[in-house]
Amino acid sequence: MRIVDIREQAIPISRFVDPVLPSGGLTTSIVAVITDIQRDGRPIIGYGFSSFGRYGQSGLIRERFAPRLVASTVDLATPDHYHLDPRRAWTAMMQGEKPGGHGERCVAVGTLDMAIWDAAAKIADLPLYRFIADRLGGDLPEQLSEKPQVPVYASGGYLYPLGDLTRLADEMRRSLDRGHTDFKIKIGAASQAKDLQRIDAVLKLLPGPGHLAVDAMNSYGHEDALRMASVLGPVGLRWFEDPCDPLDFETLSHIARLYTRPIGAGEALFSLAEAKLLHRHGGLRPEHDLLQFDPVHCYGLTHYLDIVATMEAAGWHRSTFFPHGGHLFAMHIVAALGLGGCEDNPCSFQPFGGFTDDTEIAIGKARLPDLPGIGFEGRAELMKLLRRLTG
Repeated sequence: MRIVDIREQAIPISRFVDPVLPSGGLTTSIVAVITDIQRDGRPIIGYGFSSFGRYGQSGLIRERFAPRLVASTVDLATPDHYHLDPRRAWTAMMQGEKPGGHGERCVAVGTLDMAIWDAAAKIADLPLYRFIADRLGGDLPEQLSEKPQVPVYASGGYLYPLGDLTRLADEMRRSLDRGHTDFKIKIGAASQAKDLQRIDAVLKLLPGPGHLAVDAMNSYGHEDALRMASVLGPVGLRWFEDPCDPLDFETLSHIARLYTRPIGAGEALFSLAEAKLLHRHGGLRPEHDLLQFDPVHCYGLTHYLDIVATMEAAGWHRSTFFPHGGHLFAMHIVAALGLGGCEDNPCSFQPFGGFTDDTEIAIGKARLPDLPGIGFEGRAELMKLLRRLTG
């Protein structure tokens, strides 16, 4: 079983519903991984993209990792020769790579890894979450045995350049109307007074502060992080996410001693080695805080599984994992592994953010698609983009 071709293209994306609003020139890489397995006279193709918040990875994908996959002489099938084995493909991609130097190499690998898992689940003719559970040799979490749905929260709330409070409230109302009960907005891009004003505007729409989390996107220095933690502590928010530089474990550990509510961390850490450092030096409380590693940015699901297993062995329960992403791939992973919940980007990063066009969200839970693979075929606008890669 082989991968015969890989196509890639960088696509502009926006943090806002209105793509005219400036979004910093963000891009994402979309990829199509074409296998030598045919069904109904056509090759099975896996699709992927490089998640959100980083830039597209065209050079690394085209010049380094895709050629290794296509040129690999290793049989990428599972030992029974029935399925495509994502771990064998991952090993082929990483051939010759040295430890360390993660940079954004991990995002390029993770983008291809997403497409490989999509193709593998399609070859098995299973939705991805069921394929993952089968691969891990276990049953689905008990809560999925009858109702295939997972807890989700709406994410977004970026600072609008004009009419911020009005647009922010409109965004939250749209998510409420979709069936969301929990939300996350961004802070740290404006003054503390402005951020508190934004938090107050959203809380007026919610039944209590425990339904709102805030994400500082690693923007605060030591003093500002501690100051904001002191102010937010009495508010009672659901969690305070990424308050400082992702590798500033000293500041993070100080915040953990000061801030009694949950802290979310890990989104901008991209490897098992960095996850271990977070556990060892970040001062986080496994019984209390949240881990938000992005499965795509962490060298893909293949490496993310190693992170989950290692952190679980160190005392973190799977319910503390809330993977960054807000898209279908992360949704399947949450379901298959029984993680705490899934981010949903219903307004941001379209057409990649969110789930299938017909996904039902009720009382903060979303139903999983029953399509083979990740289910991108259930997103009409997204498939228009992805199919350009293969004509």
